Amino acid sequence: MTSASAGKASQDGPSGQARVPCGPEAMAGRALRIAVGIASAGRASTLRETVDYLAGLPDQAERLIVCVPAIDDAAGLSDRRGLDIIVGSRGLTSQRNRIIKAAAADTDILIFLDDDFIPAATFLSRMASVFATNPEIVIATGEVLADGILDGGLDRSEALRVLETAGEAAEQLTDVYNAYGCNMAVRLSPVIEHAVSFDEQLPLYGWLEDVDFSRSLARYGRSVRVEGARGVHLGVRSGRQPGRRLGYSQVANPAYLIRKGTMSKGRAIAQIGRNILANVSGALSNDRLIDRWGRLNGNLLALSDLLIGRASPSRILEFATPLPREMPSPSIITKRR
Repeated sequence: MTSASAGKASQDGPSGQARVPCGPEAMAGRALRIAVGIASAGRASTLRETVDYLAGLPDQAERLIVCVPAIDDAAGLSDRRGLDIIVGSRGLTSQRNRIIKAAAADTDILIFLDDDFIPAATFLSRMASVFATNPEIVIATGEVLADGILDGGLDRSEALRVLETAGEAAEQLTDVYNAYGCNMAVRLSPVIEHAVSFDEQLPLYGWLEDVDFSRSLARYGRSVRVEGARGVHLGVRSGRQPGRRLGYSQVANPAYLIRKGTMSKGRAIAQIGRNILANVSGALSNDRLIDRWGRLNGNLLALSDLLIGRASPSRILEFATPLPREMPSPSIITKRR
């Protein structure tokens, strides 16, 4: 793995903006140190627009760390002040592990954002306040006001209108089974102490990596959703996993997590059933937004592999790469347990 840095953030952060206010002092009498981490691949323009958006927010994290499989995936960002760019192997779990490693020495709270997640202006400060005042919380996810996956994707102007219309709301904590990977804030001290990491046996998009990581970390504290820490998931359709691979993961990955002990058998079976039913229904209704036939083919192949004892999340790496085609990422409805 190689690393290219565009320079550490100055005391005032990018563009002279103020650091995130973290509420009451914590961690040996000091404010929590916040970093934002983004793993991206094949979506340089989306990543660049999101970095620009984050740089314009009134609250700034101490660090913004981006991990990409090739430097071209971060085109236009190499000279950005206060941005660290890591170039490593492809795969969401692998890239997020490299972000953890880069942040570990000087970060208390690491906030993972998808490259197409648009947080509200107060998102960072609300997350910081929640962690500062609730030391038992180890992982948190925000309130997703809209998910573009459900209707073919949202553009940034639509996302900003959603955020503006929603306005502000009081923070409210709800315990949840897992955080949603598009916006996931993590307390790094238990991650480091207990060597918790994203499972790199879940390749490429890493279907259910958020469940696995959340349940691994939840052994050491609370997992919560923060209503009031708001954002919008655009659901950009490029750079995503093709239907057959994702369909295979929809069956093989829950089965793997059952064996690992990070997903209950009941939840996993229900998840598999919902995915198969959704793909059958979508295929019969000629769903044009999602490759339902490809996903259903992957579902059936994984079920066959389960019966003969050869199902494995990494088997999708054996599938031939299809012709370039834009595919949507999994939505919050299909991923939440």
